[in-house]
Amino acid sequence: MNLKLKNRGWLVGGALLASLLASTAVMADTLTVMQIEGPRSMDPGDQSATYTNALLGPMYQGLLIRGSDLKLQPALATEWSVDESGLEWTFKLREGVVFHDGTPFNADAVVYNFERHLNTERGLAASGRIRTFLSKIEKLDDFTVKFTLKSPYPAFLAILTSNSGQQVSPTADAAGNLGAAAVGTGPYRMAEYNSGEYVLQEKFADYWGDKAAGEDEIKWTWSAETSVLNMALQTGDADIINPVPPVFAAQIEANPDLKLSVSDGSAVFWVSLNTENDALSDVRVRQALNFATDKVGLVQAIMSGYGSPANSPLPSVAPGFDPSLNPYPLDLEKAKALLAEAGYADGFTMSVVVQEPEARIGEVLQAMWQQIGVTLDVRRMESGVWSDAAFGDQAKKSAEGTDSVMASWSSGVNGADLQLRPLYHSSSFSPGSANLGFYKSEELDALLDKAAATIDEDARNAIYVDAQKLITEDAPHVLLYVTKDLVATRANVEGVWTIPGGQIRVETATKN
Repeated sequence: MNLKLKNRGWLVGGALLASLLASTAVMADTLTVMQIEGPRSMDPGDQSATYTNALLGPMYQGLLIRGSDLKLQPALATEWSVDESGLEWTFKLREGVVFHDGTPFNADAVVYNFERHLNTERGLAASGRIRTFLSKIEKLDDFTVKFTLKSPYPAFLAILTSNSGQQVSPTADAAGNLGAAAVGTGPYRMAEYNSGEYVLQEKFADYWGDKAAGEDEIKWTWSAETSVLNMALQTGDADIINPVPPVFAAQIEANPDLKLSVSDGSAVFWVSLNTENDALSDVRVRQALNFATDKVGLVQAIMSGYGSPANSPLPSVAPGFDPSLNPYPLDLEKAKALLAEAGYADGFTMSVVVQEPEARIGEVLQAMWQQIGVTLDVRRMESGVWSDAAFGDQAKKSAEGTDSVMASWSSGVNGADLQLRPLYHSSSFSPGSANLGFYKSEELDALLDKAAATIDEDARNAIYVDAQKLITEDAPHVLLYVTKDLVATRANVEGVWTIPGGQIRVETATKN
């Protein structure tokens, strides 16, 4: 009797064990990524945020893509050519590709994607860079398209790898819900989007490429609290964190269960000064703020040494960067003299809007500038509120008393034009682009336009040297520092790499 019961118990237990093993076999392996901010939009063409681009990367593709060696590779296009004028580019498209909603990828889809950027009524956040150089796009046959540029544009191929070149489903875009529900051609599709908490991506069964690469799922979470990022990595709640809070970098590097990646970045941090403000319209005042900023001290206080003072609007990884520039060494007496010349010997009060993660920078600047009599009102804002304030037009900023904006910008390895034009060209005033202080210089506009159309690299870089000198002299920004890219993973994670500027690629990452 006992034997029979024992056998029955074994049989039941065995069935249960088999069931559990079967369940385990189909359980998804999930890679968990935590970043410092959540996604701005699920439409890659309607945002320009580094961490959003990282999240969208597994779901979207452009005609070209950058490999881990940062070189350009075919993606949705298999080959391309350009005519002798440098104006007409012809692309052969990959066949047999579908978007996540089943819409076929073909020439019609590519034409749709770029025409939505050329449509000024759409108001997409990343359209400005496309309209700068693209005249038209045409379908030659079902899998061939031709781009006609307004003038030669050396960064054209790089643009095709950026967020504005990512291909979205025309069906989803026309339905009007792309901002909340990503639909691309990438190896992962969006499974869940719990706004404010997480985005879950799962393998796309009909992906045209390598279906075996990467884990079954990628879960993206976020927190503006640096201690939360660090703790999530330490406890294993996150497999990857981006960026690593500099204050925790040494601790992470010393932990054998974790890996820290440190590389030269391209994100330049700055304060954009509203040049329509009475005081800030005077170049002497703008220069004074630069002379009063201890950039070396900022790198130590904010970045724990993982950065470098920004002496140029370009990062050192950008072609054309001028390493000889040092226009504003710390000089409080010079700053005071300039303020006195401008009629502000007793100083003045100004505001700056900052996101929560950068609030500490605002507080440090507040103390620095107080030494020359400038009182800085630091307005801390949640990301969405900050974005609305930062990208307001002249009337909005005047009404709200927004005198400056603290932000950063990275063009990665996509060229100097994509770093300078959005921030300093007079055609780039917010909200259409990222000239947040409404700086205008006809001389600079001419330099940037000339450089963008110059094919010879040496000649182009020489123009960018002149542009850097002009920008630093006019001082529309208080340049702060350039970050190191700090990314950390659990020790068992392989295959994560970083595009300079902080955009991680994780679609081929695995956990051993």
